[in-house]
Amino acid sequence: MTRDTNREIKTPNMTQCLVAGGFAGMAVDTALYPLDTIKTRLQARGGFIASGGFRGIYSGLSSAIIGSAPGASMFFLTYEQIKTSLSDLPSQQQPFVHMFAASAGEVAACLVRVPTEVVKQRLQTRHHNTLGAAVRGTYAAEGLLGFYRGYLTQVVREIPFTCIQFPIYEYLKLAYARRVGRPIRSYEAAVCGSVAGGVAAAVTTPLDVVKTRVMLSTKGMGQSPEYSGIVSTLSRIAREEGPRALFSGIVPRTVWISIGGFVFLGSYEKVKSVLLETGLLSNR
Repeated sequence: MTRDTNREIKTPNMTQCLVAGGFAGMAVDTALYPLDTIKTRLQARGGFIASGGFRGIYSGLSSAIIGSAPGASMFFLTYEQIKTSLSDLPSQQQPFVHMFAASAGEVAACLVRVPTEVVKQRLQTRHHNTLGAAVRGTYAAEGLLGFYRGYLTQVVREIPFTCIQFPIYEYLKLAYARRVGRPIRSYEAAVCGSVAGGVAAAVTTPLDVVKTRVMLSTKGMGQSPEYSGIVSTLSRIAREEGPRALFSGIVPRTVWISIGGFVFLGSYEKVKSVLLETGLLSNR
């Protein structure tokens, strides 16, 4: 099968990546926010009911919206540029290219995503009642570094996730395109994204639980003892609450990211396709 079955022969430029990624990020975060809130409350130390139950499941949405578009834009900009620059490597090395490109994309995206994630999760679990109060409270307790609490934990969680998700996603797209003998359509790419995201979400749930605990832990606030460090948090949760606690929220997380993969990657592929086909925002 010739390479014309691969949709990626057309490469989006920087502006097209930013626009398509920003649209995809905002679409998925807005549409699936209630599932994210439920997952976060299940993972909180206090438990689901104490963290708010089903009340106020859109708490923190404003923070998510602020960070979703720039975070997704940063990811896809980095991912596409690295993937394109290494596209001449042999096909058997492409899964490693996708792993590297996705990992670099997550490191860049987390610079934007983590501060909004910290604020969002503290609103979701009723640590604060308003966006302004969450920002002021975090700054007062920990300064600017408080907004990057859990940055390393999130990066460590996201890299295994993307190293699983994107090679599967790219493989499924290419395999399906070869099977049907034509470029893959955006809704078909969305299905590939859903499958890849669901698998990656289930496998990396323990790291997501650790990320949630670290981000919700605040210095000097008189709450439960602070969580700090990936390995120490993993072992502490397993010791104090049992190994099952490391998989808290696995069902809503897997469902959320499976649907999210469909919306996120499907939206990205659709907007990218439209921009490439129409020449909008091209460099010409």
